[in-house]
Amino acid sequence: MTIDDKSADQPEKGWSVMDYCLGTLATLLLVGLILLTCVDVVARSWFNAPVNGAFELTQLMLAAVIFAALPMTTAAGEHIEVELLTQSAGPTSQRFFMALGQLISALVLFVLSWRLWAHAAKLGRDGAVTNSLELSMAPIGYFAAFSCALSGFIALLMLKQRWTAKSGEV
Repeated sequence: MTIDDKSADQPEKGWSVMDYCLGTLATLLLVGLILLTCVDVVARSWFNAPVNGAFELTQLMLAAVIFAALPMTTAAGEHIEVELLTQSAGPTSQRFFMALGQLISALVLFVLSWRLWAHAAKLGRDGAVTNSLELSMAPIGYFAAFSCALSGFIALLMLKQRWTAKSGEV
């Protein structure tokens, strides 16, 4: 996907730039994870010298990949949905239940963002760092909080789009 791609499913006009940036970040982190793991395995197996802090870096990079992908997943509508009530309901009921699910998702994402921000602030105040590399853990918490908040806003925008859509466009 390029920055200029325009899709009807995008929440807002500026989303393609954010989507591109988050996608690039997630890709770079994933490539970094692959390279780090390969180097660590080769160094451990052939030279009996594992990469110092590889486990910590892997944990931090994996968390960053997950939270970089969260807003993209939300915007694409790719979260897991269980449609117990909507399959047997009529179009109006389907729209209502889907909108309700979107609203609950947004609320949960905002609560997660709030709690992650508070936890990251506590980590920052306490000076929490990783064990061997002594990397600060607060920035990843702030990034996770930002990602959840962005995902919550996207969910609200999608709720608005879903609710204002015509009945046949559920």
